[in-house]
Amino acid sequence: MTDPFGFLKTPRRPVPGRPVQERLHDWHEVYAGQALLPLVSEQAGRCMDCGIPFCHNGCPLGNLIPEWNAYARRGDWRAAAERLHATNNFPEFTGRLCPAPCEDACVLALNADPVTIKNVEQAIADESWERGFTVPHPPQRLSGKAVAVIGSGPAGLAAAQQLTRIGHTVAVYERADRAGGLLRYGIPEFKLEKWHLERRLAQMRAEGTKFRTGVDIGRDLDAGELRRRFDALVVAVGATEPRELPVPGRELRGIHQAMEYLTLANQVREGDIASTPLTAEGRHVVIVGGGDTGSDCLGTALRQGAASVVQLDINPEPGDGRPDAEPWPVYPKVYRISHAHEEARGRAGTDPRLFASATLRFEGDPSGRVRALHLTEVEPTARRPRPDTEREIPAELVLLALGFSGPEHGGLMRQLGLARDVRGNFARDAAFAAEAAQHDAWPVRSRTDGVFVAGDAGRGQSLVVWAIAEGRSAAAAADRYLTGASELPSPVSAGDRPMVA
Repeated sequence: MTDPFGFLKTPRRPVPGRPVQERLHDWHEVYAGQALLPLVSEQAGRCMDCGIPFCHNGCPLGNLIPEWNAYARRGDWRAAAERLHATNNFPEFTGRLCPAPCEDACVLALNADPVTIKNVEQAIADESWERGFTVPHPPQRLSGKAVAVIGSGPAGLAAAQQLTRIGHTVAVYERADRAGGLLRYGIPEFKLEKWHLERRLAQMRAEGTKFRTGVDIGRDLDAGELRRRFDALVVAVGATEPRELPVPGRELRGIHQAMEYLTLANQVREGDIASTPLTAEGRHVVIVGGGDTGSDCLGTALRQGAASVVQLDINPEPGDGRPDAEPWPVYPKVYRISHAHEEARGRAGTDPRLFASATLRFEGDPSGRVRALHLTEVEPTARRPRPDTEREIPAELVLLALGFSGPEHGGLMRQLGLARDVRGNFARDAAFAAEAAQHDAWPVRSRTDGVFVAGDAGRGQSLVVWAIAEGRSAAAAADRYLTGASELPSPVSAGDRPMVA
């Protein structure tokens, strides 16, 4: 362990982002080049290696956080990388994208500032690549079994890598033109530069994983036929069915789903198109939805040169401290400022969010394009409109960032005989819950023999760290199905299992 009194001597110092005015003029990562090793090593020394590391429980992957903190403090990056990769296939993704519930579960968070776990994780992952510690791990022998993975987001990639490394022949099918799922087209460049993704995909190809892009299973290729060709199948298609906003004026031009907007912006960055038809340049932009996707839209609109940006959040403004109903180590709803909110403040001087606000209707111009949004304040709990609070704000581009209602229920679902659970996700079979519990995992088997459901497709929209955890668990379950036993780990966070039908 490190100095047991390090947290008393060293204050919390997160890695600073680049200056706002600098990063608003490019698409490089907010923290690009800022992870200074002396700072990270010093911060890792604040970890007290407590007897019961609640950070493990806060992390769905069960990351061995005190262990790699100790190695990072001593500058032993090889050992730190080995302990980090023992539980996490893609720590450079989670170190950049995860909201770090582990930090809120840190014992220091009881009455002080937690360890900067996320910064340490990213630094270890980056150093591992930089120093050549992260290399392909092809299997020593092949099992003779073949597995198809449908979807190449973080859940599908994690399942594919685990199954390939254990010796199965794995093919990943992706309907987009490139692998990566939402990591590719949903996450903006300023949060995750795509060369990080390309580097991991190259590692997976060197290990033996095959990628079949541009193939929409259920439409281009019958899912039932695919199941007959492979010994097992992992469905990791995500939760991509967007929620709608059924209010008057929704049919007006200029109102779009957030993912349509973000995908086009990423295609510009990929060089697929010269410019996006949904640019925010010179327009008054309104983002409906206060979550991470809304924040991604905000940062993108600012970089495109929006005239103004307002983000509507139906929830009341949270306080700075933990609510009584969300005691430590629960991940609390507190007032948080993303890097995009910081950028909006730097440009306009105010927080772009309007809390406790809901859309009443849209108003258009004579050409049929949206020109204004009428909103109202809402009651904090019942979310009923407050009387006499309606007002109009300019809106020339409206982005609906209201989340997702589950996976698309199309040909793939019918052809594989998948069912829906009470939340609209692909159901995992409760009959296998006892089997899963025996292996300290959550149920991932569907009601169709040999078909496993991982990530948002079965869990509902969630965090990248949950997607990777479920992908690893699905790989272990599929391996047990194929061979009768498995040496692959099945991560699980106590008390947080997905619902099954």
